[in-house]
Amino acid sequence: MVAIILFVVMFALMFLGVPIVFSICAAGIAALVLGDVSVPLTLIVQRTFTGMDTFSLCCIPFFILTGQFMASGDLSKRLLRLSEVFVGRIPGGLAHVNVVFSMLFGGMSGSSSADVAAEGPILMPMMHQAGYDDGFTVAVTATTATIGVIIPPSNMMIIYAMVAGSISITDMFLGGIIPGILIGVTFMTVCFLAAKKHDYPRGEIMDWGQKKEALKKGFPPLITFVIIIFGTLLGIFTPTESAIVAAFYNFILSKFVYKSLKWKDLPKMFVNTAFMTAGVMMLIGVSSIFSWLLAYTKVPDLLVNAIFSITHSKYAVLGMMMLVFLLIGMVMDDAPACIIFVPMFLPIAMQLGVNPVQFGVWCVMCLAIGQYTPPVGAVLFLSCKIGKCSIEKATRALIPFFAADIICCVLVILFEPLTTALPALAKLFVN
Repeated sequence: MVAIILFVVMFALMFLGVPIVFSICAAGIAALVLGDVSVPLTLIVQRTFTGMDTFSLCCIPFFILTGQFMASGDLSKRLLRLSEVFVGRIPGGLAHVNVVFSMLFGGMSGSSSADVAAEGPILMPMMHQAGYDDGFTVAVTATTATIGVIIPPSNMMIIYAMVAGSISITDMFLGGIIPGILIGVTFMTVCFLAAKKHDYPRGEIMDWGQKKEALKKGFPPLITFVIIIFGTLLGIFTPTESAIVAAFYNFILSKFVYKSLKWKDLPKMFVNTAFMTAGVMMLIGVSSIFSWLLAYTKVPDLLVNAIFSITHSKYAVLGMMMLVFLLIGMVMDDAPACIIFVPMFLPIAMQLGVNPVQFGVWCVMCLAIGQYTPPVGAVLFLSCKIGKCSIEKATRALIPFFAADIICCVLVILFEPLTTALPALAKLFVN
């Protein structure tokens, strides 16, 4: 009964347009008041605070600030130019630049929205002027932006590690590298086929001097990735310390090396970081109420028994989970979806012999698809706004990218080494 009240109230309020934070919180209150739960309403406040009171979450505001420095300064433009050096001359060059930039920038900012905000105003007009279809331009921008939550640093990987418990954030970061590259390659394949079909142009020809200059200017921002991954891997930094060092490094680059950041810009950036962090933390806090109530009423145990009463087939069960993740991702932000559904599904996956790191990366990949699929699709809406394109036109154009993403998700859950090989290799290297 409690579970029914939770989900009915939450989805009803979301359908009416109530912000998801209030929808989840109201669902928790309704379950406590109407359900057969003998706990006081003060639990709402206690669980909200407990959900946010986790040290591993301290790195989130600094990763967000890192993205702010990279987006507001000159660093994103330098990474765009660096991307042109490697893939600009492939048919559909600007589309490939879009993909590679998302892999570089999104991987260091850890935010899909930051990726769109950084590249959209620059790259979308360029693609439009070069003759790319508006729908295709928005589709490639929106879909590739979600690579940012898979390639480290990723706030979603941090949240999963917190929810799953006893999972290393570094292992999650390393586990997302190969799947992130796999998605990038498959998206570039889609772009290549689209370029051949619609005769999209190649990028500009760059002489050796221009390439050398782009490489020289684009290399320093890539040090951010080295700081985050190798700093934590070698035990030099904790994830939180690596986030702080990465933010400070990008501030030094933007302000004193490239001189593209002004002192007057800092207050706005700090305020934006505070607002974005507050939003993430509130989602985590209220979602912990939801997951606690489900655990208290033993819903995960009931779900396990129900699923295994239908089938014991590993891939049939995982297929049902994937369908749930895809559907939930369409109507709910990925952070609360992870906090609510991972405690329900992770025990089932582990009983089936799925590695928790593999399951975490796969879960994040499936939920990331929801960021560009209607009816919510926050990244899709932002991309359409920047690209001045209708949702309908963009949705039709993103279908091939959606199919490619689904294929990548299937490959990741079928082949465990795609997510576990790098963490295992890193441990051998460090030891």
